[in-house]
Amino acid sequence: MLQQTDQLYDYHVWANERLFNHLEELPEDVFHAEVTSVFPSVSQTLAHMYLFERLYMSVLAEIPNEEIFPKIPGWTEEAQGKNVSEMRRLFAGAAEQFYELLRRTPDLDKAMTITHPNYGSLGTHFSDILRHVVNHGTYHRGNVTAMLRQQGYAGVPTDYMFYLVQRQQDSEMFDR
Repeated sequence: MLQQTDQLYDYHVWANERLFNHLEELPEDVFHAEVTSVFPSVSQTLAHMYLFERLYMSVLAEIPNEEIFPKIPGWTEEAQGKNVSEMRRLFAGAAEQFYELLRRTPDLDKAMTITHPNYGSLGTHFSDILRHVVNHGTYHRGNVTAMLRQQGYAGVPTDYMFYLVQRQQDSEMFDR
């Protein structure tokens, strides 16, 4: 059984994969079409999610801000102008690195202090920041669903409950 924190990140990766599967079935122009939303397009929303994933992976790896901040423009550039398949590969690479970080972190509830130049210091736990990453992804997958609906396309269910149902079905299939 996965630890709860691991399971939440696994859900996050599963939900992103479902979204990418759905986006690959839609016309290519839907990904870059400008809409009125939190971000101007689905592609820019996913680019933001990718940047956030890389940023908080670095925070959780306890890399100092002085090393993280110079990388932000590169991560931003890395996700610009990508098509759905290219963006999917970026997310898969980030998820692989995130899973490696989880494997080498023996205490997923360890205490941490993170600092931000504008907001100060926050005493928290590794698991809290990881939950924040998952929550952030859930929020923006909802934005993408709204953007797709604006363009006349349905979204794809990525609720945590659907993930749990899928895990149970997969488990039952392997138990046979």
